[in-house]
Amino acid sequence: QVQLVESGGGLVQAGDSLRLSCAASGRTFSVYDMGWFRQAPGKEREFVAAITRNRNTYYADSVKGRFTISRDNAKNTVYLQMNSLKPEDTAVYYCAAHGGSNLYIPRHFSSYNYWGQGTQVTVSS
Repeated sequence: QVQLVESGGGLVQAGDSLRLSCAASGRTFSVYDMGWFRQAPGKEREFVAAITRNRNTYYADSVKGRFTISRDNAKNTVYLQMNSLKPEDTAVYYCAAHGGSNLYIPRHFSSYNYWGQGTQVTVSS
């Protein structure tokens, strides 16, 4: 069991940067594959980025080259550095963890066993 708490969201202007953090409880954070998803009003939750326990990374095409996912296992934290933000990045951003025996497909919502409560990111034009 792991609990996830996101932070770092806010209101910024287009072109600005933000860094989201997701702090995980528990002592076995290093064995979890971690992901970030987002959900805009009226839209389905979509994959943003993932980092595996082996530090392999995956990105949605829409954020590739602008966002960077990283993890600090000593701090039980995963980060999402977001640069060159656009109004279409506006959404609630969710952190997720995969730590079960189910098949892990980084881009798939259903692969993740645990979710945070989300943090709002709003980008004005």
